[in-house]
Amino acid sequence: MSARIYSPTPKNLRLLARALRRGELVALPTETVYGLAANALDAKACRSIFRAKGRPANDPLIVHVLDLAHAEELAEFNPAARRLARRFWPGPLTIVLPKKACVPGIVTSAGPTVAIRVPAHSLARRLLSLAGVPLAAPSANRFGYISPTEPAHVIDGLGHKIRHVLDGGACAVGVESTIIDLTMPDRPRLLRPGAITGKALEKFLRRTVRRGRRSGNPDAALAAPGLLARHYSPRTPLQIKSPGYRLPPSSAGIFLRKPAGPVGPNIYWLSENGAMEEIARNLYRVLRMADRAGWRQIRVEALPAEPGGLAAALRDRLKRAAAKR
Repeated sequence: MSARIYSPTPKNLRLLARALRRGELVALPTETVYGLAANALDAKACRSIFRAKGRPANDPLIVHVLDLAHAEELAEFNPAARRLARRFWPGPLTIVLPKKACVPGIVTSAGPTVAIRVPAHSLARRLLSLAGVPLAAPSANRFGYISPTEPAHVIDGLGHKIRHVLDGGACAVGVESTIIDLTMPDRPRLLRPGAITGKALEKFLRRTVRRGRRSGNPDAALAAPGLLARHYSPRTPLQIKSPGYRLPPSSAGIFLRKPAGPVGPNIYWLSENGAMEEIARNLYRVLRMADRAGWRQIRVEALPAEPGGLAAALRDRLKRAAAKR
C-alpha cells in the first residue's frame, strides 16, 4: 500500500468522502495540523487509526464535526460549553464533555468523556459535509513524532500505512488545538494550550481556568490527546536553551528569529522578526528539517515566559519534544 496525494477537486472530495463512509482512513488538512481521519461512529475504522499510527489504546481521539448541532449529538453540553462553542467554533478549540452512548469506546479509550471540535479549514469542512459522519482525527503521523503540517510530512510518516492524503497546503496555525475540559463547568481546566489562549478562555468564561489534568489515577485513560510527558518529538535528541547559548558545530541550532550576519548550515530559524504566529506555523516544519539533516543534537532557543499566550502553547510542545525517552 502506498499513499496518493489528492488535489482538492470536487470529484476527489466526493471520492474521499465515500472512502470515509466505507471505513477507510483519509489524511486531511485542518487549520492546526494534518489529521488522520476515520468515521468516528465506526469502531473498526477507528481501530485502524491506532494501528496505522502505532498509537497506544489509552490515548483517545478528537472527534471533528461540522457544527454545534452535530456536536450535541455526540456529547452532553452544558450552558458554559455551549457558549464557548458559539464563540470559538469553527476554530482550533477542543472541548471535553461527557459522551453519549453512540460514541464507540475505542474513540474515548473507554473513558466517559469525548474530546470534540469544529474545524475551521474549508477542506476539512467540505469533507465533513460530504461524508455526512463525524470524523475522529488525531495527527497524521507515527505516534509521538513531530506533527505534520504539510502533505509531504504525512507521506514521510504514513506513506506505506494509508492510501489517501488530501492536499490542503501548509496549515495556517501549525500547532494542535487548545483543549479545555468542561465536564465540571464551574471548574474548567485547560488540558492543552494552543492558539486560543488560556487568557482568552478566562476572559470569556469570566472565571479561572486551571492548568493540567485533574487529580486521579495516573494509569487511567486520558481525557484527551497530547497529555503524555513525551510527545511531538524528533528522533534527534533535543534541548531547550536560553538565548545566547553556545552552539557546537555538530549540533543544529533553531532560533526564534533569523540571526544577523552570515549563518552556517546548522543554523535554522522560525521567523524573520520573531512574530509568535509565524514561529508557531514554522515550528514543526523546521524541527523536521533539522531532524532529517543528521545532526548529533538539536538545540532550540527558549520561548519568552509569556503566561497564557501562544508562547505557552509552543513552550508546552517543546517541553514534551525535549523530554527524555
